[in-house]
Amino acid sequence: MPTVAERLGYPPEAKLLILNCADLGFCHAATVGVYEALDDGIGTSASLIVPAPWAREAASRFRGEDVGVHLTLNAEHDLYRWGPITQAPSLLDGDGGFPRTATDVWDHADIDEVRRECRAQLERAVLWGIDLSHLGSHLDTLLLRPEFFDVYLELAIDFGLPLRLLSAEAQPQVGFPVRQLAEEAGVLFADHFATLPPWANRTVFLDFVKGLPPGITELTLHPAIDTPELRAITDDWELRVAEHVLLVADRGFGDLLEAAGVTRIGYRPLRDAMRGATVRLP
Repeated sequence: MPTVAERLGYPPEAKLLILNCADLGFCHAATVGVYEALDDGIGTSASLIVPAPWAREAASRFRGEDVGVHLTLNAEHDLYRWGPITQAPSLLDGDGGFPRTATDVWDHADIDEVRRECRAQLERAVLWGIDLSHLGSHLDTLLLRPEFFDVYLELAIDFGLPLRLLSAEAQPQVGFPVRQLAEEAGVLFADHFATLPPWANRTVFLDFVKGLPPGITELTLHPAIDTPELRAITDDWELRVAEHVLLVADRGFGDLLEAAGVTRIGYRPLRDAMRGATVRLP
């Protein structure tokens, strides 16, 4: 069987990198940071949190970028809250928003309400005019339990979208074969999923790039600009700002990636390959 890279028209030894910018719409600072990473930096993809307060504004800025939906059943921040866009009592905690933890969702959510909510989030993004490129799961809530993963996979099949999954190394900790189930269903996903250590600098990033294996690797970052709003919302604001700087400030990164034999891609080529379209290489 050809690898996913080969299905996209690349040789098997190609090193392809998706730089996914998570939490689009999370807040205004994140929306600005993500779009700057996509339009002026080296970011190649983004994931929209549809129920978040700034999601509609984020959608209004869409100009054809590679954007998917970060299916969301949690609102993990203490004082910054959002909730379901459907009538879903089992997806509310006592504070009036989504539960803060994945465990709380797993313990109390009705799976039919989960299915309706996730589908509604996708349909709303489409209504807002976003040409969806992929699906992700906020806090991995849809990834780590079989009945929730069934919903995740069902939506990927119905909408013809690739999935953000777990790495092969992490899969044994889940206890069921998420990657094999997706592959058997014809759903595409990256070969490798990576994160940088906190406060990664230019040198750390370049070392990471030089060590990329063949195939498709997704690296997830959370870029945001520094604002009083961001500082008030989350304790990790400095890390988000640092990741924005990493993606945007160094104008030479694109050339360095190319020199290292790395090709940046988004999720849209995987989506088009899933849908049987001819994939055009950059």
